[in-house]
Amino acid sequence: MAKLFIVPTPIGNLEDITFRAVRILEEADLILAEDTRTSARLLEHYSITTPMRSHHMHNEHKTVQKWVDEIVLGKTIALISDAGTPAISDPGFLLIRECVKHDIEVYCLPGATAFVPALINSALACEKFTFEGFLPTKKGRLTKLKSLSLESRTMIFYESPYRIMKTLEQLAQHFGLQRRASVSRELSKKFEETKRGSLEYLISYFKDKEPKGEFVIIVEGNKK
Repeated sequence: MAKLFIVPTPIGNLEDITFRAVRILEEADLILAEDTRTSARLLEHYSITTPMRSHHMHNEHKTVQKWVDEIVLGKTIALISDAGTPAISDPGFLLIRECVKHDIEVYCLPGATAFVPALINSALACEKFTFEGFLPTKKGRLTKLKSLSLESRTMIFYESPYRIMKTLEQLAQHFGLQRRASVSRELSKKFEETKRGSLEYLISYFKDKEPKGEFVIIVEGNKK
């Protein structure tokens, strides 16, 4: 029976992929990739020659049924994103949902996800947490931050280098300057960095240092 495999890919270091993931990518009939140019480097590194097609947030609504039909006809498809696990702040949910509706077997391999090492490295409580992903860029952003100000669990956010300062400042505005937090960037890469301290300290640190790379922000929950 044909299947859909959700295959996590390295978030930076190409060695962070499982033997099983490489095998599935080799054996699949087709790989759906968020950006075929980015994924081509990974496939070339492991000498994987499986055909690849694009599947991203701008085309997934139009193409999801096509890929479901391909699986129904007997193809095994592997879905990957640029980095990490598909459907975690990346495309994938729509295809998974449609496959389940059509009784197609879906297998998600364990593997890389950026927020896990960032959470562990933060030294903040990690037995209970809430993953918020990317905050809304415009509508609903401040409302969301206000609602999270009372959240007692550790909070996890993704952010780009272009908005990291704005996000840290808004977090401080709603959570308080002394709320403990951690910022990790370039995870698993050569210039990996994690800074820990109050939001006030982190704002000061990144004001004096040009932000580069993708960021994971971990914020302590409200203890009051």
